[in-house]
Amino acid sequence: MRSIPTMEAESAAYAAGRRAVCGIDEAGRGPLAGPVVVAAVILPMDYQIEGLTDSKQLTKRRREKLFDVLLQDSRVLKSVASASVEEIDRLNILRATHLAMRRAAEGLPKPGADFCLIDGLPVRDFPLPQRAIVGGDACCLSIAAASVLAKVTRDRIMTRLHEQYPDYGWDKNAGYGTAQHLHAIRTHGITPHHRRSFAPVAQTTLPLDI
Repeated sequence: MRSIPTMEAESAAYAAGRRAVCGIDEAGRGPLAGPVVVAAVILPMDYQIEGLTDSKQLTKRRREKLFDVLLQDSRVLKSVASASVEEIDRLNILRATHLAMRRAAEGLPKPGADFCLIDGLPVRDFPLPQRAIVGGDACCLSIAAASVLAKVTRDRIMTRLHEQYPDYGWDKNAGYGTAQHLHAIRTHGITPHHRRSFAPVAQTTLPLDI
């Protein structure tokens, strides 16, 4: 059964005196290839959009439609940022994700947010006051909006990379370790877009496929 996110968490923050509350979510922590992408979204308090929920609960077609609605609505303030494969390998995926979260929050149109609702666990050394909500993308509307923007943005990045490296099936698996992707790694080796700190990428003995 699909959950229906609300503005309850945002309302509580505004009632506590916050000026602009953003939801933050990421896409792409688990894949073997590609960047991790984060979106930050500030919704108007009266915002309504039919069918918006955690991006993982939506079909690709529905995600794309909601993405376009959110992107085109000038009342919705948004920012999308990423951390590169190089940053993921250098920092580790958790720290790289937190870096992308900071970039997304700081990239919001000025004056920006003064409070953040973050999907998952608390983020250390974050530049703004925050509330972490486990499963927030399924219960908090601004986090759900961020999840859609992050997911569709990342999927489109991986589809473009698929055009350069069609053997890995990134247009379908988005860089996750599917059987097809793992077989391609064993057959063709790794690309510059693979996360070398991730197994089984780190375990391949084949040369870089460029």
